[in-house]
Amino acid sequence: MNKYIKLVVAALLMILGIYMMFFTRSLGWGIVVFLLSAIPIALFFKNEYILLAFWQLRKQNMEKAADWLKGIKNYTSQLHKSQYGYFHYLQGLTLAQEHPKKVEPLMRKALEYGLNMKQDRAMATLNLAATAIAAGRKQEGQKLLEEAKRLDSAGMMTDQIKTMKDQLKMPSMQKHIHNPHMRNRGKFF
Repeated sequence: MNKYIKLVVAALLMILGIYMMFFTRSLGWGIVVFLLSAIPIALFFKNEYILLAFWQLRKQNMEKAADWLKGIKNYTSQLHKSQYGYFHYLQGLTLAQEHPKKVEPLMRKALEYGLNMKQDRAMATLNLAATAIAAGRKQEGQKLLEEAKRLDSAGMMTDQIKTMKDQLKMPSMQKHIHNPHMRNRGKFF
């Protein structure tokens, strides 16, 4: 549903509530209808699909969270500007297990649009650090880990940051792979 339709519904509910209070003398029902107009206004700023996707993520159900996010066809017309970052952030979190290469651009967009909570920014930078380390960009990964550590004020991700720093200290296995047949080289030639 377009975000502006929600405002029209809220205005209609307010008008109906005022009509019921003053013209039909149903004061109780008029107040109830008038207060119900707060729901579409709240859903204008916090999209229902994003709220339901967060709820499914809290239950660790990534498939249903991805299904709720698929309900958003055109995020620019359905979401308020403050929700653009969270849309990309949630898409990145739901794709992290199956398609880790698609996570980096989504998290970069989420940070570009802006995330309100520090923990969400820390999680996004941690995901960016993980993709940078996996791609072999150690310096970028180190910088992103330091930024994630700075943003993690509650200390919820200290274990993940510590394990990723330990991974950075380990030598890259691609540079140290030895061919067992190389030992025999030159022996028979």
